Amino acid sequence: MWTSTCEGKHGIQWTARNQLDDLDFADDLALLSRTHEQMQMKTASVAAVSASVGLSIHKGKTKVLKFKAENNNPITLDGETLENVESFTYLGSIIDKQGGSDADVNARIGKTRTTFLQLKNIWNSKQLSTNIKLSRASANKQFGSYYPI
Repeated sequence: MWTSTCEGKHGIQWTARNQLDDLDFADDLALLSRTHEQMQMKTASVAAVSASVGLSIHKGKTKVLKFKAENNNPITLDGETLENVESFTYLGSIIDKQGGSDADVNARIGKTRTTFLQLKNIWNSKQLSTNIKLSRASANKQFGSYYPI
């Protein structure tokens, strides 16, 4: 995808000297652009390069999140309007219009709280020592799924 996303300066300013054009992992791709026009061109370019190697973009799974956008025209792909969203999850992290990490941190706290509450019977047991409670909790497969912050 490098050839389809890095032609010119169409990303966001990442550092004083570098721009970030996209985030990609396996078959997940998040395109980043400063303007509507750049995003439209980048979307079309990625679709064209993908098609040239036999890949297609699933329009139903493709979303657009606009952050401080001046142009509210839709982004289209092959004549179809892509859905605008308020937030999306990318590799387990929540990305939202506020641009911060509050939504992601709150979601992780909620998941951690849920996991700990599932162990309520162990925590409240008067028959188990603290050491046994901790060893049982750490051995519990669910306990291993919490999200550290």
